Amino acid sequence: MSDELAEAALRLLARQGFEETTVDELAAAAGVSRRTFFRYFASKEDVVISSVVVVCEAIVAEVAARPAEEPPAVAIREAVKTVTAEDFAEDREKSVALIRHTMQIPALRARFAERQDLLRDDLAAVLARRAGRDVPSPRDQFAAGLGLLAFAGAMQFWAASDGREDPASVLDAAFEEAGQAFAV
Repeated sequence: MSDELAEAALRLLARQGFEETTVDELAAAAGVSRRTFFRYFASKEDVVISSVVVVCEAIVAEVAARPAEEPPAVAIREAVKTVTAEDFAEDREKSVALIRHTMQIPALRARFAERQDLLRDDLAAVLARRAGRDVPSPRDQFAAGLGLLAFAGAMQFWAASDGREDPASVLDAAFEEAGQAFAV
């Protein structure tokens, strides 16, 4: 039920705008009562962030499944491409709108940043395990953080292009730039 509710709510938020959409409209779009909506989500922000959580969990799982000998930046980049490709291709307009809302609305941006911090820690732990370590090293933390910055920057650029750019190419370019930024 929460998946269907979230999907209906996200489509409406993308179409109407975050600030312009009420909780009552979100509940109606999903065919549930306001009370049912609040059983699954504490706020409108939670609807958007729930989709971010799903993407984050999928990225962590995908990085964990990648070959251990693959460099961390490659593993993160390819995991992000795998996880986001279907969503972006399936509903470009919704994805563009949700990325814009998340970056432009202060409450969503703050929640997104909080989620990114948790994702960085989860990715660093996965990178450490892939390297045979129990505890993430500073390099694991740095690789995870830099990978997520490249991802966030790529998605902002992609949304700014109204999703006309190929998301995989944008991600490749962002990771390339991130790598070059620290080349000594």
